[in-house]
Amino acid sequence: MTMMTPQPLDQQEDEEMRVPQSDLVEGPQPLVEGPQPMEVAPADNTETVENQANDEPLASRFTWTIENFSRVNVKKLYSDVFVVGGYKWRVLIFPKGNNVDYLSMYVDVADSATLPYGWNRYAQFSLAVVNQVHNRYTMKKDTQHQFNQRESDWGFTSFMPLSELYDPNKGYLVNDTCVIEADVAVRKVIDYWSYDSKKETGYVGLKNQGATCYMNSLLQTLYHIPYFRKAVYHMPTTENDNPTGSIPLALQSLFYKLQYNDTSVATKELTKSFGWDTHDSFMQHDVQELNRVLCEKLEDKMKGTVVEGTIQKLFEGHHMNYIECINVDFKSTRKESFYDLQLDVKGCKDVYASFDKYVEVERLEGDNKYHAEEHGLQDAKKGVLFIDFPPVLQLQLKRFEYDFMRDTMVKINDRYEFPLELDLDRDNGKYLSPEADRSIRNLYMLHSVLVHSGGVHGGHYHAFMRPTLSDQWYKFDDERVTKEDVKKALEEQYGGEEETNPGYNNTPFKFTKYSNAYMLVYVRVSDNDNIICDVDEKDIAEHLRIRLKKEQEAKEDKRRYKAQAHLYTIIKVARDEDLKEQIGKDIYFDLVDHDKVRNFRIQKQLTFNLFKEEVAKEFGIPVQFQRFWIWAKRQNHTYRPNRPLTPQEEAQTVGALREVSNKAHNAELKLFLEIEDGLGLHPVPPPEKLKDDILLFFKLYDPEKEELRYVGRLFVKSYSKPIEILTKLNVLAGFAPDVEIEIFEEIKYEPSVMCERLDKRASFCFSQIEDGDIICFQKRPLSEVQENIRFPEVPLFLEYVKNRQVVHFRALERPKDDDFSLDLAKNHSYDDVVERVAKHLGLDDPSKIRLTPHNCYSQQPKPNPIKYRSVDHLLDMLVHYNQISDTLYYEVLDIPLPELQCLKTLKVAFHHATKDEALILNIRLPKQSTVGDVLNEIKTKVELSHPSAELRLLEVFYHKIYKIFPVNEKIENINDQYWTLRAEEIPEEEKNLGANDRLIHVYHITKESAQNQVQVTNFGEPFFLVIHEGETLENVKVRIQKRLQVPDEEFSKWKFAFLSLGRPEYLEDSDIVSSRFQRRDIYGAWEQYLGLEHSDTSPKRTYAASQNRHTFEKPVKIYN
Repeated sequence: MTMMTPQPLDQQEDEEMRVPQSDLVEGPQPLVEGPQPMEVAPADNTETVENQANDEPLASRFTWTIENFSRVNVKKLYSDVFVVGGYKWRVLIFPKGNNVDYLSMYVDVADSATLPYGWNRYAQFSLAVVNQVHNRYTMKKDTQHQFNQRESDWGFTSFMPLSELYDPNKGYLVNDTCVIEADVAVRKVIDYWSYDSKKETGYVGLKNQGATCYMNSLLQTLYHIPYFRKAVYHMPTTENDNPTGSIPLALQSLFYKLQYNDTSVATKELTKSFGWDTHDSFMQHDVQELNRVLCEKLEDKMKGTVVEGTIQKLFEGHHMNYIECINVDFKSTRKESFYDLQLDVKGCKDVYASFDKYVEVERLEGDNKYHAEEHGLQDAKKGVLFIDFPPVLQLQLKRFEYDFMRDTMVKINDRYEFPLELDLDRDNGKYLSPEADRSIRNLYMLHSVLVHSGGVHGGHYHAFMRPTLSDQWYKFDDERVTKEDVKKALEEQYGGEEETNPGYNNTPFKFTKYSNAYMLVYVRVSDNDNIICDVDEKDIAEHLRIRLKKEQEAKEDKRRYKAQAHLYTIIKVARDEDLKEQIGKDIYFDLVDHDKVRNFRIQKQLTFNLFKEEVAKEFGIPVQFQRFWIWAKRQNHTYRPNRPLTPQEEAQTVGALREVSNKAHNAELKLFLEIEDGLGLHPVPPPEKLKDDILLFFKLYDPEKEELRYVGRLFVKSYSKPIEILTKLNVLAGFAPDVEIEIFEEIKYEPSVMCERLDKRASFCFSQIEDGDIICFQKRPLSEVQENIRFPEVPLFLEYVKNRQVVHFRALERPKDDDFSLDLAKNHSYDDVVERVAKHLGLDDPSKIRLTPHNCYSQQPKPNPIKYRSVDHLLDMLVHYNQISDTLYYEVLDIPLPELQCLKTLKVAFHHATKDEALILNIRLPKQSTVGDVLNEIKTKVELSHPSAELRLLEVFYHKIYKIFPVNEKIENINDQYWTLRAEEIPEEEKNLGANDRLIHVYHITKESAQNQVQVTNFGEPFFLVIHEGETLENVKVRIQKRLQVPDEEFSKWKFAFLSLGRPEYLEDSDIVSSRFQRRDIYGAWEQYLGLEHSDTSPKRTYAASQNRHTFEKPVKIYN
């Protein structure tokens, strides 16, 4: 048994297995050598460093020699214990296999049974069975694992076949001796709470705004192309630019912070410069699409500047599309540029196989001959060759494809390899066109691997990079940057399947790896010095450096402020001026919003009397004229001045006083400053407050103006009565002394308003009035004018204010534009709301108003409208999860909503037998009606070719017919939001089908070839056609031309193909059409059809899969 320095952990394979904890077998401790020069550290956070011997290595090799191996007849065998990183390890083997015909071998934590609760340690290790004849045939596998109480052993259930191990000619058993080697490297377990990316790696991450990991991985990739970063820095910006409105400045700012910040960087400025709102930041997009859109936008912004053409210089390459006739001397070529290449993953082993497929030659022959101008139809070969590759080659891997069988997008998780070094000159330059410059060496080094983890509907993006093309890789995962080895960046991102073992006696199983490479960035070796260049402060505009340094200083001041917060108290001082300013404008209840009053940051050790001197300087109020009251939160959740500070309290320090006054233990002290004005409004000393004195605050309500304002405060005696102060209140209000007034006490406002009339003849003490209470008063309402006043008394007004809600109404057909706003109340009933809307629109019948709620996240209408009287109050209409919206959508119906809810409305396109234009009908019938009722209703609305014509209803989706509805099917469950409903006359020939006649689907198609991939696209109106037994294509074509009324010249260019599952098989005029439509083992009738291939001459417009009013997904857009 020996310990040696470790060799590199190479020949790595993706096979991690484990077995459960096993019985502990103690063995002698091995001799160990000194520490090895590897960046490793012990991972066990329950064992201190002091417990580890200084000479114990963090990585070592243990060699286990087992003699008489074939005679070992125990099921499992443990090695002696060895120590690495201060931890005890051993090797566990199953000589005859762990329920498999393979040698099973694991690394085990030797003392797991005696370790304290919660222990864990992380190790990378390799296990090998040495070939004692030819060392290069040594069987070696490696992996890594976080060992813990539940998983104290890890390794390989199927390490190597027993037949190979025991074969004496193979060299693994010599003299019946087996030699096993274990390389173990103990790694530090990263504590991500305290992890410092900059300190550990020299790089910082980007913060995720919600679903912007796809953007973060791309931005990190672009930032780590120094030539690109330098070009961004050199884009002209000025000190007057705003980052949120300037993409160049926002990107410069972001790159500067990535270069010089010590912590992760926010991307909000950049996304705002894109014109994105919060909703865009929470919508995950395709990183490939964002790459193209962003580069196009930057290319445009760079025009006319010193860095014009940078995007092209870095990323633009050119290829040549060619078609070359085989039998005549004719060749057509077209040069095209590209910024990235889309490579097939499906059916390709690696990048080279994808390039082979990219330049694969397609033969155009038979029905698919090429029309070569004056030579007519000719056999030809078609393909793509590269004229030049760019210095930075971006390869987009086609991990997402459309599955025709399932009619949906799927993710391709197949294993797909990519090399560290990519040679595109291989095989004598087979990817290059004849005019390519062969003097340029197209040898590339891998720079970045962008990874997608998840499925077709979402997931997570991160990136592996080696910014300087050194051997050290880094993982950029939003805020976190970590060092990684080459296996993590390459082999573990190939995709495919991985094998694992869930436990003892369980058969190993394979699972698909959903995390795999999605985009690759290669840098040409000959351009390395130019691309991976130095970028320093001299490349950054001075105004940008100044701006960002100021931002950094402000951030540092904020950090310092926060760090010293425990030494200070924030004192918020409210005065009469604040109450006058806020009540009736910003607030209506209580007295003041403390966040809007003057605040002082005072050292806790300062005495309160010294603080009063600060107040004197700020407000010009001498210390002797100041009296401070402490605010208190009452049980009814109101906040009122409670009592004045005593002289003893004012002699204390600010910190001590804050602790006395504030049980919440926050760093704030809230005070009310009482100032008494004498003659000429000069301050005078506050009056002495006796035990019977009560400080009251007064608000005046004006019913005619619907205004509430603060008018002042008074001291009253507890035994006095409100009737005794009426004259003073008239003076405060500016009324005549004898004006009759009503008095109310504002008691609380949560959860509901309580404002009660005060008995003028009962004492304040009897009415339980105390310091800090609020009295509201108003003129006594006159009965003759009361009818014209909405809220004649203050309690009604406060109730209104509490429930007031301004609602913005939008017409449902124009969901982005505010139409009008109404001042409503949250407790308004359903009828109240629709009546107000109807009144605003000048509509007599409010029941014809239908409302739809707002989705706060998508900023769109919700899918379902509000049913008639299905909600009690306006608030119920506005609540969306934990948010309250202020938007509703309205429709004006042609019949009352209660009637409409008993009906089903279907949008049907009627196709006349002889007229081209379809007629769009809205059919409205009771929900229990059938399709037959719909067809009868249509007959009353359209012109038929003859009175006895029969109709049918079809379901059409993406220009294919998916269903013919039975006439007795109920319409209640028919969905017309995502599919088109089409009604048409049934042709006479279909009514009298012969025994061998067949009704087939006929669709219009176009065929496009992109990168040698044939894509068939449907368009136009699909239809049915009767084909007769033995009928040739020539005869069928005559009937189709007559039906579609296509001119001879145009029709002669059409091609006809039988399509099954999207694959075209072109037909000759002499082919018997019916013979192709005999197979029935297909997914659906719509997947086997006759295709009419011709150009789509219809007006180009965005195809809507439905008439649905909502958008569920949108492309990446940069608006500015």
